[in-house]
Amino acid sequence: MRPARIAHEVRDAIEARYVAGSEPSSVLPSERRLAAEFGVARATVRAALAMLRDQQQIRSGAGGPPVVVDPRLTKAPQLTSFTQDALARGWHPSSRLLEAKEETADVSIARDLGIAPGSLVHRIRRLRLADRSPMALEEVWLPQAIFPGLLSQDLTGSLYELLESRYGTVVYRHDRRISAITVDAPHAELLDMPLGTAALFATQIGFDRHGRRLELGRSVYRGDRFDFTTVTFAARRPAADAGRR
Repeated sequence: MRPARIAHEVRDAIEARYVAGSEPSSVLPSERRLAAEFGVARATVRAALAMLRDQQQIRSGAGGPPVVVDPRLTKAPQLTSFTQDALARGWHPSSRLLEAKEETADVSIARDLGIAPGSLVHRIRRLRLADRSPMALEEVWLPQAIFPGLLSQDLTGSLYELLESRYGTVVYRHDRRISAITVDAPHAELLDMPLGTAALFATQIGFDRHGRRLELGRSVYRGDRFDFTTVTFAARRPAADAGRR
């Protein structure tokens, strides 16, 4: 049997025995113990563990054995950037800039941004990655009048940090709508997903503290790597209903 085939089988065995169903931060056995358990060389175990790291199922501790990680990135009900979310999970965030250009806003974009049709906007498309693994495809429009010269800046880091440091503008609130979709061929290729896989499509409008519209975003998130949490409150009941409690 070829060494690569053996490493894949050991990876599957480690995943089934020590990763699947385990709590995040669970510690895996040492390479030496795994090699003895599966009757293979430590180099084979090392290759199997590398595959699990590439799949972001485990992470190496600081000088210690690998630990199980939660592969999903949860968006809590507070406004944080992708960069902040990834760093909080211990992942290295990065972006691949796919497109950045200036264009005129059509009626739909202008309405969402609260500007006149035909106004200049910056359109930026980026692939967001965590530990070099594709997580989301992000497309955003920003008014050129608010952010002049934006496209000459480095757009591979946190866009929100750039808007704050360069323009003194903070995105304070999001109005967001999320729906389920299946990815088409272009999205599947960029996100490294099988064609037709479930994903999350989010449309959001970002406001500053004064209610000024700063951005329109449309993003496709990998359904197997993202979830969103919300906080809801009971609707206020009419006074007559409240009196019958």
